[in-house]
Amino acid sequence: MVRQSERREATIAAILKAARKLFSTQGFDATSIDDIAAAAGVAKGAVYHHFDSKEEIFTQTLEGVQAELASQPPPPAVLKMTDPLDQIAALVLRYLIAANEPGFRQILLIDGPVVIGWQKWREIDDRYFGAGTKAAIQTILGAGAPPARVEAIAHLFMGAIMEACLVCAKSQDPKKRARELSSALRLMLEGVRSA
Repeated sequence: MVRQSERREATIAAILKAARKLFSTQGFDATSIDDIAAAAGVAKGAVYHHFDSKEEIFTQTLEGVQAELASQPPPPAVLKMTDPLDQIAALVLRYLIAANEPGFRQILLIDGPVVIGWQKWREIDDRYFGAGTKAAIQTILGAGAPPARVEAIAHLFMGAIMEACLVCAKSQDPKKRARELSSALRLMLEGVRSA
């Protein structure tokens, strides 16, 4: 016998799966609660039973996208690189390309900042990538670097990566643009290393 909690989890999962597909292909504005309910195979009331608004569904969808991107392990080729700057540049390139894939781009880069606002969008990004960015900057600066300096550079670096994502999202050739921008970010980090 299926428990109530299992039915609830299955319904929420179906709603979020349907919403992600619709948000990524149609965008936030063109997707209605009715569309989400129909695609999930549930009644509109079931959607509202679990979510207060379309914005709440979108926010959870965006969280899922960020979690998926953050959980991708580094490729073996990156782990074999001996210079941390090469590793960071390779991982940034990978992120820029992945974030601009059709299943991510519309949600993460086009609708995300508009629908949930810049502050919330940045909070989500920081939650998934902040600690790793700070660790990378700490590695570049060395163990004796003042925490305030690590924090400041990490924030600036994350801002540069988000700007690079947005530039790629508007580009006719996002992969080419991602290669150019990750290469430029690596040059910026050379300055950090020599500081």
